[in-house]
Amino acid sequence: MSDQTYGVIGLGSMGMGMACSLRRAGLATIACDINPAACEAFAHVGGKIAATSMEIAAVSDVLFLVVVNAAQVKDVLFGTGQAAKSLRHGSLVVGCSTVNPVFAKDMEKRLEEFGLLYLDAPISGGAAKAAAGEITVMASGSPEAFAKAERGFSVIAAKVYCMGNEAGSGSAMKMVNQLLAGVHIAAAAEAMALGLRMGLEARTVYDVITNAAGNSWMFENRMAHVVEGDYTPFSAVNIFIKDLGMVTDTARDQDMPVPMAATALQQFVTAKAAGYGLEDDSAVIKIFPGITLPEKD
Repeated sequence: MSDQTYGVIGLGSMGMGMACSLRRAGLATIACDINPAACEAFAHVGGKIAATSMEIAAVSDVLFLVVVNAAQVKDVLFGTGQAAKSLRHGSLVVGCSTVNPVFAKDMEKRLEEFGLLYLDAPISGGAAKAAAGEITVMASGSPEAFAKAERGFSVIAAKVYCMGNEAGSGSAMKMVNQLLAGVHIAAAAEAMALGLRMGLEARTVYDVITNAAGNSWMFENRMAHVVEGDYTPFSAVNIFIKDLGMVTDTARDQDMPVPMAATALQQFVTAKAAGYGLEDDSAVIKIFPGITLPEKD
């Protein structure tokens, strides 16, 4: 299916890397974003840009949605974007956003009414892995949907996990991932803040922990931002308020206690209340009193 056209709606830190990976592999790729600067950046590397979601949907055999949340997914497909009406019969929608499993199941059913395939396929890995074509995909959907996505997945992902034959399981798996990611970021910030409060130097804490048993991927990645004093958002504080809020809501529906996720959520909410919501999620460290953080050179 190398003659398929791939559409990417959402050129954020992940979507941009995915679109560039598809194009780099020689696959026909078209993209769009509500942010003109993102569109210009993709065009600058030779990417083709669509003006609207309807325009991109009309020519796409496989449409990747890499938008922020469920509300944006719904708006692109059935609201102002009208992508569901514009896609050709038998086309595939790949939902890469972090959404509730119930929402993912509903999307699959609604798109079936339009004669469309759907993959519940949230992603992980960060901007660097997206740019390298090495993200992780945790997907669920019909065998037909997986077959149609196979070529595109082969160039954007290092790992593709099939979580089942129906939408919902992919998003459930992503929720588990986001619980761990949010807790690890909050714990990493707390640990770094304690070190600073005790008079340790940030880079020393970072160097020791990244070579010791207490290290985690999130500590290594996010505390590097703290050491550099750079809170340019790759994933913002507000994103983890959304994701951890989804985790705690779903856990409540399952009668499942998630005390660590709930505590981490409150740390991110506190950071937002202090004015850091649009900063990188590592800015959650700024809520701790009595510490002096490194400044950007």
